[in-house]
Amino acid sequence: MGVIFKRDGKLYVLEASATVRFTPLKEWIARGKDDAYVVKRLRTGLTQAQIDKLRKAARPLEGRSYDLTFEWSDARIYCSELVWKIYDRALHVEIGKLQRLADFDLSDSAVRAKMKERYGSDVPMDEAVISPGAMCDSPLLQVVAKAGN
Repeated sequence: MGVIFKRDGKLYVLEASATVRFTPLKEWIARGKDDAYVVKRLRTGLTQAQIDKLRKAARPLEGRSYDLTFEWSDARIYCSELVWKIYDRALHVEIGKLQRLADFDLSDSAVRAKMKERYGSDVPMDEAVISPGAMCDSPLLQVVAKAGN
């Protein structure tokens, strides 16, 4: 998940991977399964002034490390958090509903093991999180391009 920006006439995805960084769109798509992707944008579209605000809101987050513990701070950033915060800060638009860790089904043994690995016995169940699914399901967005599944 990321935000597509045009830079020097080429398309890039600002994403939170190892760090928050710009990745050429074609490279980003190629990393996915079977080159499948979905591009969504606000139903209302964006003016150039709004795009400029998105760029400005993104700048302070560039270079941040990826957040494996999904904390709602800017010290480290995870993928959907990056996109959510950019739109919220730039345009005061909340794409998807914030949830808490406690709102998710964490009962699967693999999930429990990963939670224990990341948090030990002190899982922050009240931590605010935004999931990629919540964002993708937002009625504020519409599909403008897709390939694959």
